Amino acid sequence: MNRRGWLQAGVVALGLVPLAWLAADAFGDRLGANPIEEITHRTGDWTIRFLLATLAVTPLRRLTGWNWLIKFRRTIGLIAFSYATVHFLIYIGLDQGFAFAYIGEDIAKRPYITVGFTAFVFLIPLAITSTQGWVRRLGGKRWNALHRLVYVSAAGGVLHYLWLVKGDQVTPVYYAAVLVLLLALRIRRSPSAARPVEQRVDLLADASRGAQIGGEPLHRPDARVQP
Repeated sequence: MNRRGWLQAGVVALGLVPLAWLAADAFGDRLGANPIEEITHRTGDWTIRFLLATLAVTPLRRLTGWNWLIKFRRTIGLIAFSYATVHFLIYIGLDQGFAFAYIGEDIAKRPYITVGFTAFVFLIPLAITSTQGWVRRLGGKRWNALHRLVYVSAAGGVLHYLWLVKGDQVTPVYYAAVLVLLLALRIRRSPSAARPVEQRVDLLADASRGAQIGGEPLHRPDARVQP
């Protein structure tokens, strides 16, 4: 395995630490009086954290010049999707006992669950199309437009959390502030306002590295470096 492979494996290992910690607490009977609720909340927290980390890669790279960060955006995005999937499965399995009729009613009638479920559904096509092959099939522009839904999913996740706690915690407020900052940085650094030199750097840094959840493709078939 080359150096990049080891670094990718390290990112995955770090991404699994919260899950391992959760499993250790479960086996050690350290999840409190309502373990299902604790598991649900922890997996939801880490879903939002990894989504925000995914969205932070591009602004951080542009601010610091650390182009190597882009190599890990796909991995972080898929880790976020994995936690979202676990969070959803805990809800429908351990919390609701796979009572799908009740689950459907719950999703339809409880706004915070409606928003959370919608945010999860939006992540599914992003995970499925997070390959270079899908970039070629969809075309750069359509793929890029689709993957901007990651911002909608992140916003939905934060709103889901805000409505769930009903002002009893400040954590979702912090998540909302980080998301607003990332959105502001994206608007400020929109493609139409990007400098030609930066566009060249982005294309050279991103070429042949595939696609990922994160709002921007790493490979743009329709892109051309301007002379």
